[in-house]
Amino acid sequence: MTELPLSRRERKKAQTRQAIADAALDLFLDRGYDHVSIRDIADAADVSTATIFKHFPGKEALVFDQEEDVDAQLIAAVRRRGDGQSILDALRQHLIDTWLPLAAHPQRQDFDELVQSTPALRAYAERMWARHTDTLSAAIADELGVPHDDLACRTLARFVLNTPVLSQGQEDRRAAIDEVFGILTRGWQPPSRP
Repeated sequence: MTELPLSRRERKKAQTRQAIADAALDLFLDRGYDHVSIRDIADAADVSTATIFKHFPGKEALVFDQEEDVDAQLIAAVRRRGDGQSILDALRQHLIDTWLPLAAHPQRQDFDELVQSTPALRAYAERMWARHTDTLSAAIADELGVPHDDLACRTLARFVLNTPVLSQGQEDRRAAIDEVFGILTRGWQPPSRP
């Protein structure tokens, strides 16, 4: 399916949104989340505070500016997988394609520390991941023709979405993703003793 190119107006809106998000993140990382006001962000991005609220529902959303697209990407990973490709293989590839580049970003560690050190951001992130779990679970259930509250689909969605957290701190994140998906595919087996 071919996507239509964005109009000039849509491109300008996207550029403004990105400029606001970039300015906010720079300020948050420099001063700390609680020490930055919406006015500070508006000044840094050279926009009005009203413009910020046209693009973002609140201050927390400025930190997670890319999350709006995550639900659509998860649904697409399940529904648009290749012929003969399993749901698990499609989701594994999706994480490799989307999360590994984010994990390698030079600001990633600072970003994670910002979120973990700010109660409002931790709570927002938890609500966001719960929503993504519901979205992914429903997409899997639809593909399998089972009810949206199916426990197996919810469990799978939860583990898939927790794979980045489980992979953090691993020397080879790609191998960690493969290991987690191996467990999801074949079931857990006790590790062998060295």
